[in-house]
Amino acid sequence: MTYESSTPFINASLAEHCLSVEFNRPDALNALRPEMLSEAARLVRQASEDAEVKVIVLRGAGRAFSAGVDLKVLQGIKPEGGIIGNVFDEPAAELAAAIRDSGVPVIARAVGACFTGALEVALHCDFVYTTDSTKFGDTHTKFGLRPTWGMSQTLSRAVGQRRARELSFTARIFTGAQAVEWGVANASFDSPEALDEALAATCAQIAGNSAEAVAAMKDLYRLAESEQGIRESLAGETASNYDISDTDERLSAF
Repeated sequence: MTYESSTPFINASLAEHCLSVEFNRPDALNALRPEMLSEAARLVRQASEDAEVKVIVLRGAGRAFSAGVDLKVLQGIKPEGGIIGNVFDEPAAELAAAIRDSGVPVIARAVGACFTGALEVALHCDFVYTTDSTKFGDTHTKFGLRPTWGMSQTLSRAVGQRRARELSFTARIFTGAQAVEWGVANASFDSPEALDEALAATCAQIAGNSAEAVAAMKDLYRLAESEQGIRESLAGETASNYDISDTDERLSAF
């Protein structure tokens, strides 16, 4: 099976049973556009039906995983209640579902920057590898926005309720080393090269195991985290309604 992207903003390549899905806007720190989310979701779904693919790695071209949503796309869109709307929410939901529903493990290679929407994407992955100097953060409150891609669910499940609230309320930035300490990431390395060496070894280990057993384990871990509960919570997060009056002012000041 061949993997070709329908947008120049996503690269895809298959080697050694590992499909690399790469956000490809390095000059913009891979800021996310709706078509990037949709295409990444399509590729993950395609790979999930391909017996040759044993691991999927989600990554960013250049020096960053992703700085989060491209705020320029929001020009002309008036967020209501702190929600950026279906132009982003629908493809983001597609990608989250594709990652969670896939029997293939999905690893986020989060280097450089991993903010807000990008952090939400990474948290939907099965695990995260990063570097010590990578910057993470949930900056929704900084821009008068609120999450609709799962942050209130996935971050709190990763780091615990109290720390999640602190990170979201303050929009505080934290490092890759802290991400590991707190449970956002599995491992942190002193350089991207060291990360890639470890990532290749991990992918090879997974590829050498039974794909059916790995898929079963992924499904069982979904049950362990009460998948139905998180799906209901995600739906509730998206459907909720709040009056946030300063979104326009904060976005225009960016």
